[in-house]
Amino acid sequence: MSNYGKAFALMRDAAAGPWRDYTRHAFVEGMKDGTLPREAFLHYLRQDYVFLIHFSRAWALAVVKSETHEEMLAASRTVNGLISEEMKLHIGICEAEGISQAELFATPERHENLAYTRFVLEAGYSGDLLDLLAALVPCVMGYGEIGTRLSAEATSEAYRGWIDTYAGEDYQGACVAFGELLDQALTRRIGADFQGSPRWDRLCQTFRKATELEVDFWQMGLTP
Repeated sequence: MSNYGKAFALMRDAAAGPWRDYTRHAFVEGMKDGTLPREAFLHYLRQDYVFLIHFSRAWALAVVKSETHEEMLAASRTVNGLISEEMKLHIGICEAEGISQAELFATPERHENLAYTRFVLEAGYSGDLLDLLAALVPCVMGYGEIGTRLSAEATSEAYRGWIDTYAGEDYQGACVAFGELLDQALTRRIGADFQGSPRWDRLCQTFRKATELEVDFWQMGLTP
């Protein structure tokens, strides 16, 4: 099990059922053994590109919601990584499959994508940095856990490029940094015993809902 900080581990345990459904979804297992149809993967990848546009905006909002220079730096580094690296990965894979960047950018947004991204943004608009981070955690850490597990368990090379990206040192380092940001932000605003705060249950509910929306996102990938 990955070590991405205290708060994440507690949130994950509180949403154990949805977390298992998310990180071991049939889509994920299809990447592991190579049985996932390429059409389904490319459909997912196009939607994930649209998702990353909104996800980048959410992390930019984290800069606005930050209270310290360190928080601002962490959020801005994530925005840069999403735009400069992760979106570039999607563009490269799709171009290799004959899908141009213009076509990718023009991808119609599925309602599962709309529901998830607007949930995350609304958490930030209506709350503070903690509310926003709780909604962002499942995507970041979930892909880190999935990448690590599939790197060790994959029996096919069909999706090795995707797997290696999220199992790689750079992405794993980003997960650890996010875990530190989350723990520090909670301690700064609530105190070291943040799980005893009245706010904790609400933050865990936000985490759980975002995890459930991740499950829907994988399922969307199976229904082009």
